[in-house]
Amino acid sequence: KMVASSAELACVYSALILHDDGVEVTADKISALVNAAKVEVEPFWAGLFAKVLEGRNIGELIANIGSASAAPAAAAASASGAAAAAEEKEEKKKPESDEESDDDMGFGLFD
Repeated sequence: KMVASSAELACVYSALILHDDGVEVTADKISALVNAAKVEVEPFWAGLFAKVLEGRNIGELIANIGSASAAPAAAAASASGAAAAAEEKEEKKKPESDEESDDDMGFGLFD
C-alpha cells in the first residue's frame, strides 16, 4: 500500500491549484504555494513535480484517472508526445467487442 507524504501531497495540491487557476505550473510557483501553506517540503519536490508536469495536459491526466487507457497513454506520452497522442486516438476508435472479457486474460472478477 502506497502512502503519500505530506510533501508530495502539498506539491500535488499546489499543482492542481495552479492548473485550476490557469497558471503555468513551475517549481517557483509550487514552492510559493507550499510556503504560503506553511508546509515543510524538501527543495527538490517542487522541481520534480514541475518537471514531471511540464508539457503535459493536467486536465487530461485528471480526467483519465482510473480509466483503462490512462496508464498506456501516460507511458506513451512520456516516451514520445506526438506518437502517443496518435496512438491513443487510434486506440479509442477501436470498439470493444462483447467477446473480450477478463476471462481472456486468464482471470475473472470473482476468481
